[in-house]
Amino acid sequence: MATFEVTEKFISINGEGQHAGEIAVFIRLKGCNLACSFCDTRWACEGNASYTEMTEDEIVAYVKESGVKRVTLTGGEPLLAKDVIVLLTAFGKEPDIDVEIETNGSVSIAPFTKIEKRPAFTLDYKLEGSGMEKFMDVSNYEYLEAKDTVKFVCSDTTELERVAEIVDKYKLSDKCTVLISPVFGAIEPSDMVDFLIKNKRNDIRLQLQLHKFIWDPNKRGV
Repeated sequence: MATFEVTEKFISINGEGQHAGEIAVFIRLKGCNLACSFCDTRWACEGNASYTEMTEDEIVAYVKESGVKRVTLTGGEPLLAKDVIVLLTAFGKEPDIDVEIETNGSVSIAPFTKIEKRPAFTLDYKLEGSGMEKFMDVSNYEYLEAKDTVKFVCSDTTELERVAEIVDKYKLSDKCTVLISPVFGAIEPSDMVDFLIKNKRNDIRLQLQLHKFIWDPNKRGV
């Protein structure tokens, strides 16, 4: 039996990704290997972050009791959690539950694509404004499927050209959904739309973080 450091667990809507607007059970695991300039969950990454220890059976039971069929496993960086493959394998035994993993793009997803019931990945590509671009593991793009997403969070409009470069170089839009989002409050979304129109990028989708419009942008547990 494995144990996991759970900093939050709650039911809300997915604020982003392919399933934005759908309710999900969120399981937030402690810890991260990156320090993005715009991180909005830094508190969950600190060594002194409070957490509850839960086994894989307890986490699965919590989800089943909720009656919600979708799980979003997030962090921090959930793929760094010791024995996380045990948790994903446990979820894989539940035919009615689908798991999506929000991962920062620096950790190989290869081991987790071999699970019998493969989870979906929302994979970040950290652009220059994050300060973390050098840590991106682009070998992950070999394992992408249609149910996966690559997400670019842009700190300014100049980064949109870099997005297009990466999407084209790795043919991402042929493999999965590609999303761009602004750092909340840093870019006018209309400027991002203008870029998409000007460059005729039907293969890239703009997405805003719904939860930051519905609730206070700093509110936890949503």
